[in-house]
Amino acid sequence: MLNQFKLKTMTYFYYKTTKTWNGQPQYKQMTNSEEETIDLWKHLSDKKNWRIVQLPNGYYQTEYRDPQNCGCKGDDCNCDTWYDVTRRETLESAEAAIDGSVEHYGKKLEFVKGPKVVKTFK
Repeated sequence: MLNQFKLKTMTYFYYKTTKTWNGQPQYKQMTNSEEETIDLWKHLSDKKNWRIVQLPNGYYQTEYRDPQNCGCKGDDCNCDTWYDVTRRETLESAEAAIDGSVEHYGKKLEFVKGPKVVKTFK
């Protein structure tokens, strides 16, 4: 019975890339899409651009305001375009998800600024 099954060998294909590093960071002009991405990160790192809605099934959904179609600058914004991000079982976990997202995008903005000195030796 065991002889009916023939073992087949798998072939793995490996792709090798070569990256060089000359020790100097490569600075370049940011493209328009990169600037839009950074603007989105700035928008998402501000908690006032987020909200929590309760769905008919009892779950809570986190949403953020559309940054491009909303021309509001102040706190009295009535934009109707919101994008859903996550669903959670409790209000506390939904707010924790928003706090985590705000922190995450805040860190991304810090990394865009480039390396930061953490220790200097004399």
